[in-house]
Amino acid sequence: MKPAIFLDRDGTLIEHVHYLADPDDVALIPGAARVIREWRQAGFACVVVTNQSAVERGIITVDRLGGIHDTLADQLAAEGTELDGIYYCPLAPKVKDQRLIEHPDRKPGPGMLQKAARELSLDLSQSWMIGDSLSDVLAGRNAGCRATILVRSGYGETHEHETDSFDFIAADIVEAAEIIRSHSNSKSHTAQSAAAPQEGNVE
Repeated sequence: MKPAIFLDRDGTLIEHVHYLADPDDVALIPGAARVIREWRQAGFACVVVTNQSAVERGIITVDRLGGIHDTLADQLAAEGTELDGIYYCPLAPKVKDQRLIEHPDRKPGPGMLQKAARELSLDLSQSWMIGDSLSDVLAGRNAGCRATILVRSGYGETHEHETDSFDFIAADIVEAAEIIRSHSNSKSHTAQSAAAPQEGNVE
């Protein structure tokens, strides 16, 4: 079994576009491909776990979502790397409470991470979860990941003050990689903090 870096998609790996529906709008966060390449060279699997309620809402089809992920794969390949898997949940939330598990496969539920662990032989206890929302980091906690990192890119700044929900905070995926590197030989981790909340960013 190997450790994984679990990544939210929008606002974490790629620039946030509200209900992204056009492959032409896919744009990697600067430095994202490089750190994925470095993580994979270090022995981590890199897996995207993403809530895609736009499917159930009728905003986007599964085929179109596949086209978006094909474009993402092409952009990563152009920089010499790839993901080990992409898992998505098409269900729309009934409420805006990002702490509430409405379905095990929809973050903050742990289902996508657990499925990836089964299918890819991953050690959740040695894995990290990175995302820009409470539902992302809580999915990591609910799955039993070693630690979680909230990134300020995307919606992250709106949740900085909720330090009980994540272990670390970083500006973006590149800074998150520095945190993981600095703790690669240590089991200890501490929480960090900052700003003020808002709702309405439930995907």
